[in-house]
Amino acid sequence: MKKFNKVAVVGVGLIGGSMALTIKKKGLAKEVVGVSRKKRNLLLAKRRGVIDQGSQSLGIVKDADLLVFATPVETIMDFAPLVSRLVKKDCIVTDVGSTKRAIVSRLEKLFPHYIGSHPLAGSEKQHVRNACVGMFKDSLCILTPTKSTKIKSLNQIRMLWKQMGAKTVLLSPQEHDRILSFVSHLPHIAAFSLMGAIPREYFKFAACGLKDTTRIASSGGELWTDIIFSNKNNISRNIKILQDNLSKINSAIQRNDKRYLASILRVAKEKRDSLD
Repeated sequence: MKKFNKVAVVGVGLIGGSMALTIKKKGLAKEVVGVSRKKRNLLLAKRRGVIDQGSQSLGIVKDADLLVFATPVETIMDFAPLVSRLVKKDCIVTDVGSTKRAIVSRLEKLFPHYIGSHPLAGSEKQHVRNACVGMFKDSLCILTPTKSTKIKSLNQIRMLWKQMGAKTVLLSPQEHDRILSFVSHLPHIAAFSLMGAIPREYFKFAACGLKDTTRIASSGGELWTDIIFSNKNNISRNIKILQDNLSKINSAIQRNDKRYLASILRVAKEKRDSLD
């Protein structure tokens, strides 16, 4: 893979920081710069060797030949028009947003060499302090090209993710949002809802079951508000499906129908076991 001269990461947090750190450690770029709204994030990122230079101003992205948006969805949408006036026309641009339809629609009009990315990796723990080189090793990264996508740029982004340890798969932005609404967005909403239902004074009795089930409820509220609203139609349909499943369990309980309840739980167990 040809080394990039300058990589710019807008949003030096967990994912953006892990990308920057991996690109640096693997020698995939001559220079890696970062943008963050918080100066202390940039200082920590530079001290940890995540970036070579950092700035609170978008002007630092000038002359980049690869630019990565790694901020919440709405921030990507807000920053994109500003960044498009700063970068070179041949700059390859990608993002790591958790939804794709709205982002792809906006960014492919602004950047001739844009390809949407979504690495299925990370943690409920945010911040650059948790960034690591092995974040993407043996993970899956979804790319969302369209009929406007330049094949050469797509191949460069695929190779970049491969070099960082991820396997890539191609989906349309619509397919991506529909699938992720089930396997990522709905589980987060279920975890948030479950924590909201449990009285705080009972937490001292909580064991591994509650902690394991609700780990992802520790994810950032701002980040997930943006994700939910950017994929609200798919998510609303899925919430109704979840409600229907809860209603079936409740109905079995109310009718004292142990056989029906056992069948529901058995099917759920079989599906869960197939994930491993």
